[in-house]
Parts: sequence; structure tokens; C-alpha cells
Amino acid sequence: MNTYTIHTAETAPESARQSVAGLSAAFGFVPNAVGAMANSPALVNAFFAAFGQFRGLGTFSAGERQVLLLSNAVANDCPWAVAFHSTLALEDGIPQEEVDAIRRRELPEDPGLSALSALTRTLIDKRGRLDEADAKAFTAAGFEDDQILEVITGVAISAMANYTAHVTRPPLEAPFQAQAWDGNGSGSAKGSGSGNGNAVGAY
Repeated sequence: MNTYTIHTAETAPESARQSVAGLSAAFGFVPNAVGAMANSPALVNAFFAAFGQFRGLGTFSAGERQVLLLSNAVANDCPWAVAFHSTLALEDGIPQEEVDAIRRRELPEDPGLSALSALTRTLIDKRGRLDEADAKAFTAAGFEDDQILEVITGVAISAMANYTAHVTRPPLEAPFQAQAWDGNGSGSAKGSGSGNGNAVGAY
């Protein structure tokens, strides 16, 4: 397996620096997966653009975004991203038991979060080929048809981040170690409130 540099905004290729700096400003630091993406300006610039649209123009709350992205990370078997999004989900107010359920490959108890988690996992599992029952289960929980398309944005963001982590194998940063995941749902997510010094920004 090739070794990839984990870039900062200062060491990234010139054409990638604006995106890396923007992501650093959003998170408060450069996540290792982003630093690895920066080896390819095309990738990190595409990720930054999609990230900005998903976060800035999307209709999902911060907590819902984290449920979606955490569900994707589990579906894609990406330990780095599971730890990352477990941390942010807890910081964004998702109850620990809901985070733990997703990490165990189960659905949250909250009906809305359950529908969101189920839909994004189904999109991944079925390669986007939803049937009518899949869409109706989502809208029955209070979502709109056009939000299915917004979920696709989250799936695309996760594909870029998760696949990068698979290929480059970035080390897991200290703030995420408490949420380390072995692929089997073990390693219960521990609370990560804003008072513990581990806040890492909002996705």
C-alpha cells in the first residue's frame, strides 16, 4: 500500500490550499482524512464544494447530518469515519444510545433519525435503486421527497471521505480515540460534550 502525506493548509499543493484552509476553519483543524485528500487537489476541492453545499444549503439539522454521515461510515465499514462522526454526533446532541445503535448496525429509536439512517443505508446497499416502499418509509417520518436527493449529497460526501480513509489509512486523532470502532459495533461511544476540551467543530 502506498504511503500518503497528511497535509496541512501550508504543505498542501497550491491548488488545494484554499479548500484545506476552508475545511480547517470549519473543523478547527485539518482532519487527517482531509489532509490525505489534499494529495489530490481534484478530490479535496470536490469534497470542499460538496461539503459547503450540504452544510450551508441543506435542510437537515446538524444532528441529522451526523446521523446520516455516521450511518454511511458504518455501511462503508470505515473505522476512521465512524469515530469521527460518532464524536460530532454526540457534540451535536444525538443521544448516546442512538449513536451506539448506529454503530451496532441497528436503527435509532427516534422515528425521524431511524428513517434517515435507513434511507441512506438503503441508498448505499441498493446502489441508489430505491423502490416505492423505501421512499414512502422516509416521507412517512415527516421528510419531503426532495430531501431524498439531499441524502444523495451526503452519500457522495461519505464516499469521498470513507474511500480516502480506506486507501490512505490515516491515523485516528486523539479527540476521536474514545469513539474508536472495530467494525463490529464494539467500543461504545462515550459522551463528548463541549466541556471536555474535545470539540472539533461542526460538519
